[in-house]
Amino acid sequence: MASIKQNLRPTPPLPITVRLPDFRNLGFCLRALVIVNLMGLSAAVLRSTGLQDTWNELLSISALLQPILLCSLLLLFILSPQITKLPYRLGVISVLGIELVVVWLLWTLMARTLGADGTETLGRWMVLTIMACAVLLVYFNLRNRALSPAFTEARLQALQARIRPHFLFNSINAVLSLIRMDPQRAERALEDMADLFRVLMADNRNLVPLESELALCRQYLDLEKLRLDERLKVTWHIDKMPADALIPPLVLQPLLENAVYHGIEPVGEGGEIVINIYLARDQVHAVLSNPYRKEGSHHAGNKMALTNIRERLALHFDYEASLSAKVTEDRYQVHIVIPYRTE
Repeated sequence: MASIKQNLRPTPPLPITVRLPDFRNLGFCLRALVIVNLMGLSAAVLRSTGLQDTWNELLSISALLQPILLCSLLLLFILSPQITKLPYRLGVISVLGIELVVVWLLWTLMARTLGADGTETLGRWMVLTIMACAVLLVYFNLRNRALSPAFTEARLQALQARIRPHFLFNSINAVLSLIRMDPQRAERALEDMADLFRVLMADNRNLVPLESELALCRQYLDLEKLRLDERLKVTWHIDKMPADALIPPLVLQPLLENAVYHGIEPVGEGGEIVINIYLARDQVHAVLSNPYRKEGSHHAGNKMALTNIRERLALHFDYEASLSAKVTEDRYQVHIVIPYRTE
């Protein structure tokens, strides 16, 4: 008879998705401004022979560079929903086409206003524009590839957490104890476990509605409630929650798992997990807190999950998202802020 180990196969890594950056993201705009202006400064240095020449050359380049850059960011911001839906190659061609049209229009306008002799040749600006676009697209592509392994790591960590004896065996025993007394509740618990495994085994790289992530959290807490019973108390403050907000999957559930494992289980009398989710100034705030005790606490285990969640938030939202953790008196609190995005 073949053993279980003989049938196990290593999980292949998730393929890295090549995609265009989010042109409406503040982080993209800031990075594009810095990179393009550094390229303009480099061009001024290469074309000058002294400090004064460099300054004059930089002013000459900026006279056309800044309008091109600002108009380009504005157009990409407006057209972002349409461009990001295109396949990557077609999206790149669209971006290049938009940039070349912007350069041609602004160069023509300045040539008529200042005279052709006072402006750079159109061909040179076209080449520089293509080079700048290539640098930006390669940079954001490499950045995406650098952060993408976080998805595979998150999937592996979550799956390992689910199959550890601490959770799996106790949950199964809790279900077995309910089969005769409350078969319907036992059936619901098995369905919750199946849903958890289904989500964990899926390709979780696309954003999901907040209400979907919250449903998963409730299923997880219901399973933990089976064995912890009155020791686990959960308070929800979600009256102001935007259910249609898009968030990365498996962001809140691992935090709740940490809250149970690090905050409730070590305390004999149990404790309360408080979940507060609300919308403020076009930002979704999720604040989770649980009991905290310094003595005998193993909160160091939180750091790996928090680091992974930060990386995934950065990959999706860049500078517009944040995650912070702090200890307030006898509570451990995690605060996530993400921009309000919908389908």
